[in-house]
Amino acid sequence: MAPKITVIGTGYLGATHAAAMAELGFEVLGLDVVPEKIELLSSGRVPMYEPGLEDLLRRHVAGIDGATGRLRFTTSYEEVADFGDVHFVCVNTPQKHGEYACDMSYVDSAVESLAPLLRRPALVVGKSTVPVGSAARLAARLLELAPAGEAAELAWNPEFLREGFAVQDTLHPDRIVVGVTSKQAEKQLREVYASPIGEGSPFVVTDFPTAELVKTSANSFLATKISFINAMAEVCEAADGDVVKLAEAIGHDERIGKKFLRAGIGFGGGCLPKDIRAFMARAGELGADQALTFLREVDSINMRRRGHMVELAREAVGGSFLGKRVAVLGAAFKPDSDDVRDSPALNVAGQIHLQGAQVTVYDPKGMENARALFPTLGYAPSALDAARGAHAVLHLTEWREFRDLDPQEVGAVVDERRILDGRNALDPQVWREADWTYRALGRPRI
Repeated sequence: MAPKITVIGTGYLGATHAAAMAELGFEVLGLDVVPEKIELLSSGRVPMYEPGLEDLLRRHVAGIDGATGRLRFTTSYEEVADFGDVHFVCVNTPQKHGEYACDMSYVDSAVESLAPLLRRPALVVGKSTVPVGSAARLAARLLELAPAGEAAELAWNPEFLREGFAVQDTLHPDRIVVGVTSKQAEKQLREVYASPIGEGSPFVVTDFPTAELVKTSANSFLATKISFINAMAEVCEAADGDVVKLAEAIGHDERIGKKFLRAGIGFGGGCLPKDIRAFMARAGELGADQALTFLREVDSINMRRRGHMVELAREAVGGSFLGKRVAVLGAAFKPDSDDVRDSPALNVAGQIHLQGAQVTVYDPKGMENARALFPTLGYAPSALDAARGAHAVLHLTEWREFRDLDPQEVGAVVDERRILDGRNALDPQVWREADWTYRALGRPRI
């Protein structure tokens, strides 16, 4: 008999995981402590933009016409404990205010709330990104609190979702990592992931610390690669080189690869920045801080790119933003997402606004979230409306819609044809042939 699955926390990770587990054929119960979120999900809607997620949700939520009914939502831990055999913990682990360290309060609260209600065998599976050592501590707490005793086990199964591809990454993962302490836990997780394993997804079995470290080390490597090419962009600008051609050349080396070598204004979002900072903080607690000192420079390079983009824009409009109109194309931290957490695009827009410019932002999906975070910026209903009367246009999130813009059409509405490509995703020749002054990070002026 297939295990019944619960998902605790229905944010970006949890909502996707719950819908995907239902798609794989399991009976699923999702829990959140925010009633409004449960009401929204129960009606087949999602509180964020993620391609394909709402369609997947509506295919399975109970009470929706034509749905399988395999997916329900609740605010009751008692209901979750009675229902589930495998409980996935998918709550947020944000950066602590004023510190680099990770805030574990949501994970701790989930375990503290669930454990005393576990009266029969159950597997509690952490998916949240946590500091190494957390799983061992939580396993001890679970054993202490659960009436089922040793029959209530803990496992750690880190997530590797890319925003914009989360549904695909859950249903067809490039690897499944499980940290377990028993063969029974491994067997249960093999059963849960039988479908992707059958398709060929590697199933990697580790201990707790390794499973926890896999996610933070993977994110640290990606962040390092992005900051490396951005550091090369700084050198290219000093030497009048072209970082795009440099990245193309070194990317042909299979040891390096082409991915994550596009220089620009750097990474943001709710994962990479806070994860590498939490990793540094935890290494310090373990006495291994010297091993990760390079991540401080990775973080520094990344943040420096935003300031450099502001400098280029100021230079482009004549040395001062006072009285200037600047169009910003992009608010989300990456395309195919409405996530504006630590968005480089919004950070740049905010800095330029504070320095005196009239800034107008447009993003295909992130407008509502951007407006809530930066209410003093101007917002437009389209790219053309944002560009109207602008002295400079900044391309800061690489949506396809922006790559497909007609330079002549945009040129007809701006005050001056200046474009700064903060993502090195536009074709310089096309824009220059349309009489635009094109500038990009790490590329020659002409």
